[in-house]
Amino acid sequence: MDFMIMIAEGFIGMFEAGAEVFMGYMTGIIPLLVTLITAVNAITKMIGEEKINGFIQKITKYAVLRYTLVPFIAVFFFTNPMCYTVGRFLPEKYKPAFYDSAVSFVHPITGLFPHANSAELFVWLGVATGYTAAGGSQAQLGLMFLLTGLIVILMRGLVTERISAYMFKKQGHEKILKEN
Repeated sequence: MDFMIMIAEGFIGMFEAGAEVFMGYMTGIIPLLVTLITAVNAITKMIGEEKINGFIQKITKYAVLRYTLVPFIAVFFFTNPMCYTVGRFLPEKYKPAFYDSAVSFVHPITGLFPHANSAELFVWLGVATGYTAAGGSQAQLGLMFLLTGLIVILMRGLVTERISAYMFKKQGHEKILKEN
């Protein structure tokens, strides 16, 4: 009989734990995302989508800026996961590579700008604690992490752009490659 009670309690406990996680989302990340999305859309409307498109089009003509500055701005100002919405201002042919760069940058920025990806702060603090215990400077580690991240996202962006171009051609979507 005790065994059956234990199974029943475990079964309902699993759903109670799921409900707690769900409520955490409902009171935490979902309102934050709704607020951020609303703010970004409002700012976009105030500035004008044409002006934002024009600015992004100008700076994305240069691959170095496209895969360093644009992801940096996106992650710094919009944080993770809202930063990916900046990709909507890029031509289709650059969107996969932008996403790859942005998603690869949400961790390296945390060392100097923890607001950008606060969910991963515990990982950064664990690494930084070990580094400082070994005699290193946390500020130096954060700067090295950021600079290395910028180099890595540039390389990833360039590689993903080439892979995307190959895939677009292979699947008969050459018109995407002829945009801007």
